[in-house]
Amino acid sequence: MKKIALIAVALIMSLSANQAPEEEFCDDPETSEVEGFEKSGFLSTEACASQGAFTDCYFENYVCGSDGCYLTTEVGINKNTPLALFSHDDGVIYKLDTSAMKRSIFDSGVNRNAVTIVGTFDASTNTIVVQQFKAPPPPKKSFFKGCL
Repeated sequence: MKKIALIAVALIMSLSANQAPEEEFCDDPETSEVEGFEKSGFLSTEACASQGAFTDCYFENYVCGSDGCYLTTEVGINKNTPLALFSHDDGVIYKLDTSAMKRSIFDSGVNRNAVTIVGTFDASTNTIVVQQFKAPPPPKKSFFKGCL
């Protein structure tokens, strides 16, 4: 039963990511002109990024934190797993402090490339305090035109 519920959650998350507007730029009205640290890369969890499992990261990692965690986690409990941004430019994994924004805003960029994060950078902990978030547009729907 837990497995079915987590699969349903993963399906809903993927459908909502596909129905996102073309450009999603979320910011706080008080900090509309943020001139800070800006990085672009692949948005994932810290656990998946440290293992190098980017596109192979299961969606259950975003809900409860690790592969197979649905076996021990109650349905409906979100552990707010820490997010990370892997920058292709410099090959560094940046931890993200998302406390200033709603966690649901990041759903459109989860497990996707070309996500842009703007905020302040703390070099001692390698953490970006997120002030703005921009997800790329969803992939265009295509129709298979090949021979079956």
